[in-house]
Amino acid sequence: MFKILKNLTKKDWLLILVSIILICFQVWLDLKIPDYMSEITKLVQTEGSTMSDVLKQGGYMLACAGASLASAVLVGYLSSLVSASISLHLRKKIFEKVENFGMEEIKKFSTSSLITRTTNDITNIQMVIAMGMQMMIKAPITAVWAVLKILNKSWQWSALTGVAVLILLSCVITLMIVVMPRFKRVQKLIDNINDLTRENLTGIRVVRAFNAENYQENKFEGGNEELTNTQMFNQRAMSAMSPVMYLVMNTLTLAIYFVGSHLIESASMMDKLPLFSDMVVFSSYAMQVIMSFLMLAMIFIMLPRAQVSAGRINEVLDTDFSIKDGDLIQAPSNVKGEVEFKNVSFKYPDGDEYILKNISFTAKKGETVAIIGSTGSGKTTLVNLIPRFYDATEGEVLVDGVNVKDYKQEILNNKLGYVPQKAVMFSGSVNYNVAYGENGKGKISDDKIEKAVEISQSKEFVEKMPETYDSYISRGGTNISGGQKQRLAIARAIARDPEIYIFDDSFSALDYKTDFTLREQLKQYTKDSTNIIVAQRIGTILNADKIIVLENGECVGMGTHKELLQNCKVYQEIAYSQLSKEELENG
Repeated sequence: MFKILKNLTKKDWLLILVSIILICFQVWLDLKIPDYMSEITKLVQTEGSTMSDVLKQGGYMLACAGASLASAVLVGYLSSLVSASISLHLRKKIFEKVENFGMEEIKKFSTSSLITRTTNDITNIQMVIAMGMQMMIKAPITAVWAVLKILNKSWQWSALTGVAVLILLSCVITLMIVVMPRFKRVQKLIDNINDLTRENLTGIRVVRAFNAENYQENKFEGGNEELTNTQMFNQRAMSAMSPVMYLVMNTLTLAIYFVGSHLIESASMMDKLPLFSDMVVFSSYAMQVIMSFLMLAMIFIMLPRAQVSAGRINEVLDTDFSIKDGDLIQAPSNVKGEVEFKNVSFKYPDGDEYILKNISFTAKKGETVAIIGSTGSGKTTLVNLIPRFYDATEGEVLVDGVNVKDYKQEILNNKLGYVPQKAVMFSGSVNYNVAYGENGKGKISDDKIEKAVEISQSKEFVEKMPETYDSYISRGGTNISGGQKQRLAIARAIARDPEIYIFDDSFSALDYKTDFTLREQLKQYTKDSTNIIVAQRIGTILNADKIIVLENGECVGMGTHKELLQNCKVYQEIAYSQLSKEELENG
């Protein structure tokens, strides 16, 4: 929790300092009220006292109460500002941290968990800081100050108050020991609920198509019931605190008056009035002490959950990046658009076996290099090493003659036009999606957007949309088809006008006619750029300058289509499974 407080700004600390001063003033006012009450008690018992004297002391009490209220309102406002400020900074830091995560870190935290940490966990921190500034600061000041005021009144009353405080502390400590582990579990169960909800909404079509609504409901019900039961246990345990507190507080009041009555009875006539006055004042101060611990108990009820949340937030913020940024902003050579793999091997950080083994090839400027192979052969993994989604375990990946690890990631990414296996659409217009991101060359013009849309064979359906290029695309592209998403994703890469295009099985959702037309236009437009294509279809890569055949992570063939038909058995099997002998020979 203390690490979280490091995110407070100088302005926040200044507001906290002002709050502490106001709280001290508020406590002083609250503790003055029993003094005036003592004076009123003496006045009503003393002969010759006038009503004006009593009203005067009552006026002082009202003034103290009013000023204390105003101070409390101001402290509440300042604490809200501070808690909102730290919430703002934490969300920003987590978002920026996650933005710079490599795939290794993303897999460490699930998507649902990162969402929970950015929302629910930060809300828990915000609530504790907002309440803590008002209670956690005020409670100890009030308790210590009140104890100092009553120390010399009576050792019997002081002993009773001490016993009450010990009982309260024992209850709080026991409660924290019981509920702390379950609060940790609650946050993980909330992650699980988010994950189940997200899974259900994302796969709603499949759920309905397979009549799996009951299965999904039962699955969700299991997670929801587990979360509810855990929360109910915590709430029941916490609810026991309030009656215990009030029982101790009321018992203490009765005990003070009971002991006080015996002390007054055995005292001399001259001491009876001062003792009665002291008893009234002591009772008020003792209540202040107990109320202070009651406030602390309320904070302790919230603190375990906030402590768990703070740990989860720090876990994200303290995670080191596996992909370290280089410092090179420009390649020293004049080579442009060249990609070279030198004896590259790769295995996932938590894996034992190599996914890629000793891969070497060069894709030169203007060339089209295709990568093909059976499912799980390592095609996507291979191209993911170029934009540094992962770093090669062994060997080097060079872009323009420089190891990709040496580039600043922003500079490296500006050289690439990447189209992922699963097309990603963001909520916004067609223009927004095509001109998405920063390409290092300034704003992408409308003409370039239209050209990219035309080349990607998206023009036909875009211009039929209600607002054409300003038409809204929903998050994930749920209001357009899979083929349309792929074409817009290709248009996004074209609009960047990069040195190197990476197409990761980006034509799979297109019909053969659209695929052929798109590749023909793309070939003309990108003739001065390097094209690296991952494909399942032989028809997509027939005319590639170089085809790399992967099998179990190894390169088992490299050459043109005709060369591989002659000398690569794996390529022959893939080719003949898709096209006839005549189609392959004529291709």
